Amino acid sequence: MNRTLVICKPDAVERGLVGEILARFERRGLRLVAGELRLVDKDTAATHYAEHAERPFYGELIEFITRSPSFVTVLEGPEDTWSIVRTMMGATNPAGAAPGTIRGDYGLETTENLVHGSDGPESAQREIALWFPGLSAPGEA
Repeated sequence: MNRTLVICKPDAVERGLVGEILARFERRGLRLVAGELRLVDKDTAATHYAEHAERPFYGELIEFITRSPSFVTVLEGPEDTWSIVRTMMGATNPAGAAPGTIRGDYGLETTENLVHGSDGPESAQREIALWFPGLSAPGEA
């Protein structure tokens, strides 16, 4: 089994879409192995988004993810679970996201695009360790 991190961002929580988003992943056959409604602190946000620190939108990104609770979860599924999740999420800009994707069906703007998903196996491992440090790897007790 393979794991990836998903964050239902503040806009998803505020709009009452967390259940719908998680249901889509579960209907696809992915399994929730950890989850928590969490008010993200600035230090965790800065660590999570460190790769964007030099980008002009970084400050807005940190402000957005820390403004109200997010639902942070780990999903488990087959090889390349991260890729399945990213496809289901749709394009970053909801205006260009395909109908049937989370962002295509519910997204309103690029800066508030409902969900984050790890963008590869290395990112998934790093992000899961940051958000759920006590979570054992698949197959471990």
